[in-house]
Amino acid sequence: MEPTVGVIGLGIMGGAMAEALLASGYQVVGYDVLPAARGRLKKAGGRALASSAAVARSADIVITSLATVAALNDASEKIAGAKRPRCRIVIETSTLQLADKERAMQRLKRAGIATLDCPISGTAVRLKEGAWTIFASGSEAAFRRVEPILKVFTSKVPHVGAYGNGTRMKYAANHLVAILNVATAESITLGRKMGLDPRQLLDLFGPSPIVGTGVYRLRGAMMAARKYVPPTMKVEVWQKDMQVIGDMAKSVDCPTPLFTACVPIYSAAMAQGLAQADTASVCEVLDMMAGIGRPRAKR
Repeated sequence: MEPTVGVIGLGIMGGAMAEALLASGYQVVGYDVLPAARGRLKKAGGRALASSAAVARSADIVITSLATVAALNDASEKIAGAKRPRCRIVIETSTLQLADKERAMQRLKRAGIATLDCPISGTAVRLKEGAWTIFASGSEAAFRRVEPILKVFTSKVPHVGAYGNGTRMKYAANHLVAILNVATAESITLGRKMGLDPRQLLDLFGPSPIVGTGVYRLRGAMMAARKYVPPTMKVEVWQKDMQVIGDMAKSVDCPTPLFTACVPIYSAAMAQGLAQADTASVCEVLDMMAGIGRPRAKR
C-alpha cells in the first residue's frame, strides 16, 4: 500500500501538493490553522484534522509548507510531542531562515523522526506544468524512501547533499527570481512608455531563446494584462523571502548589488496596497514612477 501522506500548511503551495497527491491515488490528511484551507482539502477528497499532532499520528510521511518561523516551530513541536506518532519522516519545504529549519530538524531528530530539507523552486501554477524543481537535502536513505512522493510533483528532484543545502539552493534561485521579476517589469514599463503594446513584447520576448525566461512568460503575462490576482506569490510573502536571502548574503559577506537595488521596489508595492497581489505587481510601481500608472489596475 502507498503511505498515507500528511500536509501541514494548506496554503497556495501546500494545498496544491495535497491535491496532486490525491489525484495520484495517495491518502492525504492535513492541517491548517485556517478553516477555509481545511475545507478545501476536504472538498478535494482529503481528510482535514484538528492539529499537527493529529497529522503526525495519522500519516507515515509529513510534508510541511509554512509561511513563518512561528508556524514551523509550532508544527515541529507538535509532531515531536505527539503520542505514538506514526510519522517517521518530515519533508520540510518552506523558505525560512536556515538556522530555524536546523532547530526544527534537531527537535524532530530527538523524537526519532528524520527530516529532509526540500524547498521548492516554482509556483503552484508551475506545478500543473511539471516545472517545479525540488532541492532535496538530508539523509540519502530517507530521501530514497520519499522520492516517489516528491516525483508526484515534478521529475526534477535532485539530491543536493547534506541537510540545509536545499535551502541554500533555494536562496540562490529566489535571489535570481527577485531580480528577473523587476527586470521584466522594467522592460514592460519601458515598452509602455515608448508606446508599444506590452502584449507584443510578451509574444516576442517570452519565447526567445536569448532574452526569454520563465519569469518573463509567467509574470510578464500578468504585467501586460495589469491583472495580479489570483497571485502565484503574494508580495507580502515574498518580502519574507527577500529578508532571509539578504540575511544569508550578509552572513557570508557576499555583495548582491542587483538584488539590493530591487528591495525598495517590492517595499513600494507594499506601500501602494499591493501586499495581497502577485509579485508581478512591481510593474505598477515602475509604471507610477514613469508617470503612466493606473490607480485602478486590477489588483
